[in-house]
Amino acid sequence: MTLATLKDAVVESIPNLRAFAVSLCGNMERADDLVQETLLKACKNIHTFEEGTNLKAWLFTILRNAYFSEHRRLRREVEDADGIYAAQAAVHPNQPGHMDMQEFQAALARLPDDQKEALVLVGAAGFSYEEAAEISGCAVGTIKSRVNRARTKLAELLGVNHAEEFGPDSETGAILSRSPSASHHT
Repeated sequence: MTLATLKDAVVESIPNLRAFAVSLCGNMERADDLVQETLLKACKNIHTFEEGTNLKAWLFTILRNAYFSEHRRLRREVEDADGIYAAQAAVHPNQPGHMDMQEFQAALARLPDDQKEALVLVGAAGFSYEEAAEISGCAVGTIKSRVNRARTKLAELLGVNHAEEFGPDSETGAILSRSPSASHHT
């Protein structure tokens, strides 16, 4: 693979990297900064990329490591625990779909980082369990368990007991049918 081809492949990965970053940190501006940091690190270390391996997984690993480094640093900062700043910045949504997305994002944010990461890698980014395990640095069974627990917790947090409550599409039904809370109520 030539350097130009490799750079083109990196550029093609930007939308996926951005989506992953948004799902991890829940903030568009931070996500854009995280993607930029990932791209800078990737360009700086492009010589370490091994031809024939999964470029997308390599980039996601860089992004993941940058996120968790930042996350550890941010834990030492003061939160807006009383919500005063958030209340000033809040904007009421214009559409019900927007509210649904906000509820989903809030529920996703409540998941433990390891479950959120596994769910996003497999469910949103389209990685196989094996690829997600490689990116996360854990066993395939661990990723499967984390995804299952994340799906179950999301269904619980969103108050979804039956697939029909969430949507008529077959993908949603398949995901929810794997959830223990959904199977007890059907």
